[in-house]
Amino acid sequence: MGSASGLLFSVLCLVFVIRSAGALRLSTPLSTPANDTISRELFFHLEELARIVDISYCVGTAGLGIAKPFSCASHCDDDDFNDFELVTAWNTGPLFSDSCGYIALSHPPSRPRILVAFRGTYSLANTIVDLSTIPQEYVPYPGGDDDGATSDFLAPRPADPPKCTNCTVHTGFYTSWLHTRKTILPQLTEAINTHPSYDIVLVGHSLGGAVAALAALDLRARGWHPSVTTFGEPRVGNAALASYINARFDISSGRPASRYHRVTHASDPVPLLPLAEWGYAMHGEELFVSAPALPFAREDIRHCRGDEDGSCIAGSDAESAGRGVPARFRFWELFFAHRDYFWRLGLCVPGGDPKDWYRKYPKHGDDGGEGDVLDVDEL
Repeated sequence: MGSASGLLFSVLCLVFVIRSAGALRLSTPLSTPANDTISRELFFHLEELARIVDISYCVGTAGLGIAKPFSCASHCDDDDFNDFELVTAWNTGPLFSDSCGYIALSHPPSRPRILVAFRGTYSLANTIVDLSTIPQEYVPYPGGDDDGATSDFLAPRPADPPKCTNCTVHTGFYTSWLHTRKTILPQLTEAINTHPSYDIVLVGHSLGGAVAALAALDLRARGWHPSVTTFGEPRVGNAALASYINARFDISSGRPASRYHRVTHASDPVPLLPLAEWGYAMHGEELFVSAPALPFAREDIRHCRGDEDGSCIAGSDAESAGRGVPARFRFWELFFAHRDYFWRLGLCVPGGDPKDWYRKYPKHGDDGGEGDVLDVDEL
């Protein structure tokens, strides 16, 4: 069944390559961006979150995993994580859309946070097939999700959650979150009740970015105020859902939103999928990495305007089409551009990626050279 679906998707992609190579439509014309480079503080904040989400790839890894107080085979021994405490890790398995991740506490003197990291999928084939799933109606706060819960720390249920009119969502992403929240909601709620002054921070890569987006909407509906950072997040739903995300996180084209960052990378096909021709759309607050390969400099990352800025990932699609294949169909980039977000994400090996790109990002000057030490607790 999986191979048949993959073959069908490949055939459809070839059709769209032929149709799209001649004329790609962008919602915003290609333009030369103004001085919209991200701040030095945000640059190192994103680098830290990339390491945090990379650790999630140790969950579900045979013989490795992640353990209390906070240890794993990857970057858990970094000095920046000395004040971290693992709350729980989960792995719903491939039958439930391959959802893995962990919840951790970041205690003082580090920045006080409740961190929820959502892992991407290990199976590149499943990623592509999942992206072709038919959408379903999106319900912001479906009833019955807490049925059978016995914890004393139940999440608050809003009496009148905001409605999402005409919204549809990718079925696989939505299913992944529905199964995940039944697993993590009691522990997450207890952590929030125990540490009410801690910030709630959600971070996800790839499929995990889509699940983080849906989780953020759910937590927001419950009266909590999470901040969200995703790397290589695919299109979660239709234009109505994208507008709903913009509204719930106060995202506008004229003012950067501090509580949501959607990081994309040039040539990464996943933020351009599922296809707009299938009714999917991007939401706003995109941060675009224009550098083709690691390591990045701060000047390589900029704020984008609107939902589909032609000078960011949407324009990357048009530029790559001029070289023969649009970015959204460059599936070999699932090994490279889609994983290259400060680190090459997805490798749970001792010390992280063998090339140690992270050593290019010391807590020093803007370009990784010598300079004033960056205090990440000020971010």
